[in-house]
Amino acid sequence: SSGSSKDFSPAGCPGIYGQSLEIKVRTPKDISQLRVGQKLELECHTDRSHGASWIRQDSSGTLHFIVFINSMSRATFEGGQRTSTRFEASKDGTIYRLAVISFTPQDQGSYFCVMNFNQMLHFSPGQRAFLPATTTVAPSTPGPTTQRGTTEELNLTTADPEGRMQGDLNFFCHIFIWVPLAGACLLLLVALVITIVLCQQTRRRRCRCKRPANGKPPTKPRTAN
Repeated sequence: SSGSSKDFSPAGCPGIYGQSLEIKVRTPKDISQLRVGQKLELECHTDRSHGASWIRQDSSGTLHFIVFINSMSRATFEGGQRTSTRFEASKDGTIYRLAVISFTPQDQGSYFCVMNFNQMLHFSPGQRAFLPATTTVAPSTPGPTTQRGTTEELNLTTADPEGRMQGDLNFFCHIFIWVPLAGACLLLLVALVITIVLCQQTRRRRCRCKRPANGKPPTKPRTAN
């Protein structure tokens, strides 16, 4: 049975709680010993047969729709799907069944059976389904040499992939920045060399006028009047 776990209700959902709706656990026998991969089967006992829904509230308070079972025993899962790889749903008279095929950590939470009649939502008490808390054994304190070697080994084997990716991005950024700068500097150097060569050639080219042998400039001949 669901025991003392029936004092939970989905936060933020207006409606009537615990009236004519009761959840019972079929398997496992002890839900406090729920294990990963185990099948979880829940039953919602009601006094009506016109349809019910199953929802789950996770540890953060978010509600997740699982399935709606109508009066004809037809199940409609999340997304309007007729079948699900994670859940099974069925109806037997006024009993609505839900089975989590292979329980995973993502399936943890409080499960509710919900019915809508007289324009009012009726919620069952919540059935908690959580994996047992794992006990962490405190590691023994190794010597200084062993601890240092272990730490260095862990640092080498458990490199941060995000840090490595960031380093690669920085490397490519450096390439994209420095390669154009180096190319521009090379072009400036070539232009400077060409300019120096042209200036030297221009300075060598001087105006060489022909002078007479006596060193005197030629005189213009006089014209007769």
